[in-house]
Amino acid sequence: MHAIDAAIVLGFAAAALAAGFRARRAASRSLEDYFLAGRTLSGWQAGASMAATQFAADTPLLVTGLVATAGIFSLWRLWIYALAFLLMGFLLSASWRRARVLTDAELTELRYGGRAAVVLRVVKALYFGTVFNCAVLAMVLWAAKEVAEPFLVWHEWLPASMFGALEEAVRAVGVPFARATEAGAQATLWLRSTDNLISVAALVAVTLGYSASGGLRSVVRTDILQLVVMLGGTALYAGFVLAELGGLSGLREALADPALHGVKLSADELLAFEPSRAHDAGPFLLLAFGLQWLVQMNADGTGYLAQRSMACRSDADARTAAVVFTGLQVLLRSLLWLPIALGLLVLYPVDSALSGTALAADRETSFVRGMADLLPIGVLGIMLTAMLAALASTIDTHLNWGASYWTNDLYKRIWCQAIRGREPEPRTLVWVARASTLGILVLALGIMTRLDSIQTAWQVSLLLGAGMGVMLVLRWLWWRVTAWGELAAIVASLVLAPLLLVQVPSEREALRLLLMAAGSTSAGVLVSLAGPREATATLAAFFQRARPPGFWGPVAEAAPARERLVRGLAATGAGALSCFCLLAGIGTAMVGSPAPIGWQGGRALWIVFLLGAGAALVPVWWRLGLRAAVGRGR
Repeated sequence: MHAIDAAIVLGFAAAALAAGFRARRAASRSLEDYFLAGRTLSGWQAGASMAATQFAADTPLLVTGLVATAGIFSLWRLWIYALAFLLMGFLLSASWRRARVLTDAELTELRYGGRAAVVLRVVKALYFGTVFNCAVLAMVLWAAKEVAEPFLVWHEWLPASMFGALEEAVRAVGVPFARATEAGAQATLWLRSTDNLISVAALVAVTLGYSASGGLRSVVRTDILQLVVMLGGTALYAGFVLAELGGLSGLREALADPALHGVKLSADELLAFEPSRAHDAGPFLLLAFGLQWLVQMNADGTGYLAQRSMACRSDADARTAAVVFTGLQVLLRSLLWLPIALGLLVLYPVDSALSGTALAADRETSFVRGMADLLPIGVLGIMLTAMLAALASTIDTHLNWGASYWTNDLYKRIWCQAIRGREPEPRTLVWVARASTLGILVLALGIMTRLDSIQTAWQVSLLLGAGMGVMLVLRWLWWRVTAWGELAAIVASLVLAPLLLVQVPSEREALRLLLMAAGSTSAGVLVSLAGPREATATLAAFFQRARPPGFWGPVAEAAPARERLVRGLAATGAGALSCFCLLAGIGTAMVGSPAPIGWQGGRALWIVFLLGAGAALVPVWWRLGLRAAVGRGR
């Protein structure tokens, strides 16, 4: 790596650390200041922070692999989450904020009462904050070494004696931090492992430095900087890829000839945005894509998305955050990645001998290969910084979010209040939060060393999330859901997960998720209906505080809650359709995608239709989701 590129990376690290130390004093006042930035975030700040967190460094590699193996249509498995983002924003974000809780686990004792609510709170703190959170962190840390390995060659920069001692230590531990897929790679396994371990340690040190010192304030400030770098670096990368191909017209011409890229799909299958021309887009796949946004753990925003909503300074800002997030995440980011994923197919043609996971892996590595081959000095530094920033923005959020469970739900609520019967001092809680951040990191690093086995654990965590998603949404919309019902859904998930992993092959992952969702949701609803109801006083207190939408007749006036539900669902549908139409319209114009089978007006008219529909829906969702809600104070 050239000195200029290294200077860009180091400059970014210094800016991130400075942001953390500037926010240290404010973050030290209380847990609310540490984990929710004192509830002072504007809508654009919260939305940009959400987008930065989801701009993970492994996602562009995933997109590159998906496009090569199944075409553009396969990306709907990512784009469909716009429905979940907007549902959280237009329907639930204001209620999250009004609840005035610190974590989603704490919400259980506000929504439910009795011993079951306490048990449910502990279960969620342990699963969401520890098992799921640390598994995600382990995967991100493993991805960090994949990105850093071609560029951060510490054995060339450090004194031989220092590097040799570190390499011996890594050998003694006996856990490789690099892949060894061929003889040459095996010979340098421990050298590359040491390089990667130093790179991960450096990234973690910087991220831990600002996230632990400044809390959510520093996380959001650095997220915004990271997002700017990530979007700018990706745009530059896309520009250099297109320059190699002679612009968008050159890309379209090359993609029209399968001999130039070697993909085992027709041009229409490769480029189709809609199912009529897509590869293997049967009814079951469409059903899975259509429901995937709902059958997942973050269906109602649970996790760091809800955390950002709760940190907003007003209900209007919480709604705006979801719109900003969706626009950056689904629309802008995807339009930057598409020309890169398609252009790399032409610049690095597909090996005809590869298929399945081997093909996907080869295409994923082409993203990093293209960075090394195509980007000049300076631009490479910006793009490498962008990739490292993407990793850091995911790590800092999961460290802060995971520590909030350990501190607020396990230490404060269980250890201090329930076991010891006392209230902890605010400053003590902040120090516990900082120690928890370090503890989460150590646990994630330990899991990372067993990454071969974490693949199955990751599949299990996805299944468990699918079992919880629908119930998490229902608890906001329907008064009859109980804590025992949520616990039953979790138990059903634990029982069904190993059965589905054994009985349903990995190629049918979508079927696994749908079966899990159906089974666990049925268990949760049946137990809620058959078991004791939550106390009316508890439900009334929750409704008065959070003012959720939906069916709350026994504890509140039905009309306002149902009106909020109808308006929120209409805004969600209009907003998602607007985003999808603009995405497909602009994307079709960029890469030359075909019009649907049966469309009589030609491709140009199809593009005009999509762009017109997307633009026409903007005032609809704006009025329903933002202006009307603010005007009525709801």
